[in-house]
Amino acid sequence: MHSSDTVSVRWVESTRDDHDLAACRALMRGGSKTFFAASLLLPQRVRAPASAIYAFCRLADDAIDLGADPSAALSTLQYRLDAIYTDNPCDIDADRALARVVHSHSIPRALLDALLDGFMWDAQGHTYETIEEVQAYGARVAGTVGAMMALVMRCGTEQALARACELGVAMQLTNIARDVGEDARNGRLYLPRAWLRDAGIDADAWLQAPHFNPAIGLVTQRLLRVTDALYERAEQGIAALPRDCRPAILAARLVYAEIGHQLVRDGLDSVNHRAVVSRRRKLALIARATGAAVIAPQAQKQPLVALPEVQFLVDAAAQAAHASRVGAVPHRTFDERMAWACDLHARLQQQNHHSVR
Repeated sequence: MHSSDTVSVRWVESTRDDHDLAACRALMRGGSKTFFAASLLLPQRVRAPASAIYAFCRLADDAIDLGADPSAALSTLQYRLDAIYTDNPCDIDADRALARVVHSHSIPRALLDALLDGFMWDAQGHTYETIEEVQAYGARVAGTVGAMMALVMRCGTEQALARACELGVAMQLTNIARDVGEDARNGRLYLPRAWLRDAGIDADAWLQAPHFNPAIGLVTQRLLRVTDALYERAEQGIAALPRDCRPAILAARLVYAEIGHQLVRDGLDSVNHRAVVSRRRKLALIARATGAAVIAPQAQKQPLVALPEVQFLVDAAAQAAHASRVGAVPHRTFDERMAWACDLHARLQQQNHHSVR
């Protein structure tokens, strides 16, 4: 290929990359004002992959949740992931963008499979008896995103990954607390049924006629306590991020936690009202987060044990990060790994021979 042809191909690829990224950013801007605002604080090397991850997640959620046949939608999405992981993505902006991310940042397929699994739980009308089951749902639909973001930021230690997953779960629990009424009117209930029984509420009867009462308020408050504890745990993970990534993640954490605080100020009624953080308050929290970039992180506390519900995500992401660091290719067979090791040994020997000469 002539040099002029090479330049032309690179220009086309660069233009297509820009187009794909713009489409992903547009999806984020229209879908989540909080995440879009926080993403503006990210360095470009992270902002672009974050947009691709958000776009694919959003499209996948809509395909399963809004489609006429969730099972068919899942099959199509699995086919698209197959194509992404063989580096031959379908002709879809988000797929092309995500393919670049999964190959450049070693995102394991297990994370995206778990994400789709969580979306299917919604489509199948999954019920949640305990807070652990609710957290298992949060791990799939939001903890997965936390793990992917940690890998994009090159934070692949088990502690960093665990805190990232737990932050995702905390944000999902905030969504659940905020949307109790909206979810109920759509026939969905994410509050733990055991907690509802403790409060004297028949979950199925309440779903037939959702209404606010002090008992529902107490269950919501109980959920917010769990959520706040997870946000506190996340502080250790944020402190371990690269300096230029901390403001964005801290901003998202502060604004999301503020939704719960606003819900408390609203009397814990998320059946008749939707807690909203004012624009002025958001800007103040984002400014506070931005200041964190110039403050040295505090000394690490005693390492925390990951929530059991996110451990499988931590394991998958940590293994991928380790394989990336040592230059191995995940999922090689034993014979392939041995051949790679022998080849590496031979090349090192040859290099040593030349250096001696």
